[in-house]
Amino acid sequence: MSDTIRFSGVTVNAPDAIVLARFYAVITGGVAKGNPRWATVTGPNGDIAFQQVDDYRSTVWPAGTVPMQMHLDFLVDDLAATGARVLAAGATRFDFQPNSDHCFVYADPAGHPFCLSTWDGAQIDGETDGT
Repeated sequence: MSDTIRFSGVTVNAPDAIVLARFYAVITGGVAKGNPRWATVTGPNGDIAFQQVDDYRSTVWPAGTVPMQMHLDFLVDDLAATGARVLAAGATRFDFQPNSDHCFVYADPAGHPFCLSTWDGAQIDGETDGT
């Protein structure tokens, strides 16, 4: 036993967990497993879990009655090609695009915003890690 804490993953609320897991499996090349109450998608670069919640309400982007509480970022090489891929899988592209020089914002089938970006945010110059 130790006091080590390791990040394990993220769980996203959904109206139907397996439906949303299948969407993310399609766009990431991953595998969805689970049921409508709890599901995961295991992809080539990590896992995302989904849990069904009663009274789920999707985000109103960019600001509205249901604010954005989280979003997922995906690093891509080609915004046009990957944009077409996520649209074909069932995403919608938001009209408001605050960083369209390197990033496009979409909604998944449950309405969660997610970004396709050519910018690797882990490489921020001049920033510290908070320690």
